[in-house]
Parts: sequence; C-alpha cells; structure tokens
Amino acid sequence: MTETTRQKAETALADVAKITAVVLPEPKGELVTLEAADAPTSEEITRRIAEIDVTDTNSIVSFGSSAQAELQVISQEMLAGVRNKDVGPAGDSLRNIVTTIRGFSISELDVRRKRSWWEKLLGRAAPMAKFVAQFEDVQGQIDNITDDLLGHEHVLLKDIESLDVLYDKTLQFYDELALYIAAGEAKIAELDATTIPAKEAEVQAAPEDKAVMMAQELRDIRSARDDLERRVHDLKLTRQVTMQSLPSIRLVQENDKSLVTKINSTLVNTVPLWETQLAQAVTIQRSSEAAEAVRDANDLTNELLTANAQNLRQANRTIREEMERGVFDIEAVKEANANLIATINESLEIADEGKRKRAEAETEMQKMEAELKDTLAAAKAKQTGLGDNVGTAVSD
Repeated sequence: MTETTRQKAETALADVAKITAVVLPEPKGELVTLEAADAPTSEEITRRIAEIDVTDTNSIVSFGSSAQAELQVISQEMLAGVRNKDVGPAGDSLRNIVTTIRGFSISELDVRRKRSWWEKLLGRAAPMAKFVAQFEDVQGQIDNITDDLLGHEHVLLKDIESLDVLYDKTLQFYDELALYIAAGEAKIAELDATTIPAKEAEVQAAPEDKAVMMAQELRDIRSARDDLERRVHDLKLTRQVTMQSLPSIRLVQENDKSLVTKINSTLVNTVPLWETQLAQAVTIQRSSEAAEAVRDANDLTNELLTANAQNLRQANRTIREEMERGVFDIEAVKEANANLIATINESLEIADEGKRKRAEAETEMQKMEAELKDTLAAAKAKQTGLGDNVGTAVSD
C-alpha cells in the first residue's frame, strides 16, 4: 500500500467513527387529536384544517400531498446519485483481494522441488523465479484493489449521510401525516356535528322553490365529507407504510456502516499485514535458495572427488593391462593358423571336386557323341532305301 493510500484510509477512519456515532430519533407511534394536542401542535392542526374547502373537490383530493413534496425531492436526488450504484462491487473487491492472496501455491514455492521434464522442456521458470514474479504481480493487484476499496468506501460514506437526510425527511413526513390526519378527523367531526346538521335544518326550512337547490348543496357537502374520510384513511395507510420504511432505511444504513468498517479495517490492518507476510515469505525463500546453492556446491565437490577417484582407478587398470600385453596375442596367432590350415584344406577339397566333375563330364560327352553317331547312321540308311531289306534279312 502506498503512503498516500495509507493516509487516505486513516483519514476515512475518522469519518467512519463520526458517521457511526450518529443516533437517529425514533418515530412517534400514537396519533394526537386536536383536543389532546398542546398549543403549538393544536395551532399546526388548525392551520391544516384551513386547507380544506368542502366546496372544492381538489382541496380534498390534494389534502396532505404538500407534506410529501420535500420528501419526494430528497428521494429523487438520492435515486439520481445511486441509480447505477451497486453494493456488490465493494464485496467483490474484498473477495478479489482474498482470492489474489490465496492464489499462491505453497508447493510451487518449495525451492527443493525438482522441475518436471515438461517444465524443463518448456523452459518454465524455477520455483523461486516464479515466486518473485507472482509477488510483484500480487503487489500491483493489492495497490489497485486498495484504491478501488477507497472509492467504494467514499461512495458508501456519502450514501450513509444521504440516508441520514432521507431518514430525517421521512420522519418529518411521518409526523406531518399525523397532523394532517388529526386535521382531517377534526374537520370530519365538525362536518358531522355542525355543518351537515345545520345544512339539513336549512333544507327543512327552505321554501319549495329553493329546497331542491339546498338539497343538492347538502348532498355535495355529504359527498365531500365522504371523500375527506376516504382521503384521511389513505393518509393513515401512507403513514403506516412510512413508519415501515423508517427501519428499512436504518437497516440499509447499518449494512453500509458495517461494510465501510470492514473495508477500512481491511485497508488499515489487513493489507499491511498481508504485505508484511509476503515480504517475509520472499526473504525466507531467498535464504532457502542461498542455502540450496551452498548445498549444491558441496554436493558437487563430493561428487567430483568420488568420480575422479573412480576414473583414476579405471584408467590405471586399463593402462597396466595394455602394458602387460604382447605385440601379438597367442589366441590371435592360433586363430590365424587354424584359419590358414582350413583354407589350404578347402582349396584341396575344391581341386579334387573339380577333377571328379571333369571326369564325369568327359564320360558324359563320350556317351553323347556315340548316341549322336548312331542316330546319324540310322537316318542315312532310310534315305538309300536299303533300310527295310536289311532289316528284314536281319529279322529272318
């Protein structure tokens, strides 16, 4: 975490303590009547009764609506500021920073772990080099997420302050509704007890030509009275819903305050602790790597001593054996003599075989020559015509 970020987090801590210390007032549950109200409240109720004109329908329909005007303005301002706001990203940032830290694989940090043939083939970095690269990347991520958390904290603090204003205005609207309800009920009581009976008496006493007009006025007053009663009922329902919204606002505030406190605790306490632990991890791994290098050097020295002694013994044996050998090995001479004798015998056998085959060929050629002569003589006798007689005479 940078020094600037640290200072911002510590400054925000004071704002969190200030906002958290705010105690919101509780709403009043009971409705007050005009007769039971104190002087200031009675004056406010009387002023609101004056807004009612039974001859003007609009005054009844809009009765109490002015109380909601200021609350509506505050609500619209808040919606305009938080329409695209989502508490989710703040929670996501908290999860991301934990996930980033947990991204380390302890097995990969072991400097004594031998790289697999696949890692060697791909030229993958040794565990320590990979660890240092991961640490540098995590440090940058922590800085970015820390800035992001500060932004969320600032927005949430503004929301809490806005909710304070909204709560106050809602509570004022809640109390204002009680005054309008009391004023409406007082006006209804006045109409039932005074205005309507007086008008009924006028209708009864009016001459026939004016009775119809007076009766219509009476019906209008009674209709206005019923409309006012329905309007007061609606105001009571609105007040009930408003009373339910007050704890909802406080619940949202408490959630935002808890999240702001958690974010600030993460910035001020947790992140520096993580950075300290990571720095220690780097130092420990570098020490382990140095110890590993020293051990490898010692192992190499021992391996060289052992290998040189074995090589010396093998070389000495080879040299001494060669020195004690003659120019020609007796086994080689014996093998050469045997091969020579076998060659001579082979030559004699081949020569005898050649004589035999030539003698056989001579006999065969003589036999073939005799057969050829006999065949030629027989053919000549047939050509002179003496062959048959000669044959017959021989036969007899």
